Amino acid sequence: METQGQRIKKIRQRLKLSQDEFGKIFGISKQFVSLLEQDKTFLNNDKLVKLLLDHNVNINYLLAGVGDMFIAPEFEDVKQEVLDEVNSILLKYGIKKQ
Repeated sequence: METQGQRIKKIRQRLKLSQDEFGKIFGISKQFVSLLEQDKTFLNNDKLVKLLLDHNVNINYLLAGVGDMFIAPEFEDVKQEVLDEVNSILLKYGIKKQ
């Protein structure tokens, strides 16, 4: 089964970004990106949301390997609903503070 790190690597490659370029988008080092792709560390919630929203990444693909890698353009209007739901869940379980 594919890991989240492997899926992040595939996303980065599909976006045609080097580890350095990918890191600059998120304010992280190339070394941190390498650790992400090896599942030795993880993106924090804010950076995950940025990846999902700014690059149309499908949350189901990123977290569970289910579905297409990217959200189709016709679902663009759903992104805010998904973001609101993710934030609600993070707040509910104390993962994110208001």
